[in-house]
Amino acid sequence: MKIVIAEDQGMLRGAISRLLGMEEDITVIGEADNGKEALELIRTAEPDIAILDIEMSVLSGLEVAKKLKNDKNQCRVAIVTTFARSGYLQKAVKADVQGYLLKETPVSELAEALHKIHRGERVFSPQLTFTFLEASNPLTKREIEILQCLKSGDSVKEMSQTLYLSEGTIRNYISEIIQKLEAKNRIDAVTIADEKGWL
Repeated sequence: MKIVIAEDQGMLRGAISRLLGMEEDITVIGEADNGKEALELIRTAEPDIAILDIEMSVLSGLEVAKKLKNDKNQCRVAIVTTFARSGYLQKAVKADVQGYLLKETPVSELAEALHKIHRGERVFSPQLTFTFLEASNPLTKREIEILQCLKSGDSVKEMSQTLYLSEGTIRNYISEIIQKLEAKNRIDAVTIADEKGWL
């Protein structure tokens, strides 16, 4: 199987590349240190799997995954991260990534995960799955709609027309959302919900 590795820490990228290269059926065909390079490399080299760091300069691993999905590119994506954040995991699921693993995963386990991904399976780190289940979305469908309107910059009056609710009802929803998310204000509520992948 042909692999591309995108990781902005050169030493870590080199170590992963060398260790995976020792596997009989894995060939590392390219490396990138930012998301833009990774995307170009994937489009030209056509690897089977891309290992992408979630936080890279220019484009994040998730942004690269989304672009590949939009391109209908056949390359499978394994995200590696130091962040066990449920919001990131939810965004990764939406971007249709096949693997989501912590960087502390031993290379033997990473190689095993790559084989599963190559066979069409999905692989998620158990710690991340637990975090994901722990932080389930407390917002109702209507509250999410209102937050999405706030994110778009809609006024209460505009929301009233769009959602067919009175302005008073919308204000009540907004104060309920702020309380529920323990936010300082509307903008903070949108930021919190967005970071957790609830919008």
